[in-house]
Amino acid sequence: MTPPQRQRRFLEPEPDPHLPQEAQEPPEGQKKNPERLYVITGPDGVERIELDLVTLIVARADPPRSATPEQAALLRLCTAPLSVAELSAYLSLPFSVVTVLLTELLTAELVTARAPVIRQALADRSLLEAVMHGLQKL
Repeated sequence: MTPPQRQRRFLEPEPDPHLPQEAQEPPEGQKKNPERLYVITGPDGVERIELDLVTLIVARADPPRSATPEQAALLRLCTAPLSVAELSAYLSLPFSVVTVLLTELLTAELVTARAPVIRQALADRSLLEAVMHGLQKL
């Protein structure tokens, strides 16, 4: 006969009476973000540049010392072209916050934005015929 196993009990921290209940505990499965999103994005009233989810962003320079941690992370990620959706996912920030950060970087000319390469659904018929005739001559 085996003895019953003891259950380890952990003391739960006491809730702060000055904070509302929603601010004390993050939802399950999500890590707690210590800063509010409006602190990251800066003051309101800044015009945003129109960016799609698939707009490619490429860094032009290394992060300057004056860059915020989020902007520095964006610049380090953008050494190779990445879409705005990928940047949002990698940084775990909403799309709207990433567009505000990218607008600041675009106006400072630290990154460039370019539309993605859209491939045509069908190739040009004359090009296909030229390739076919070239292969037949071989």
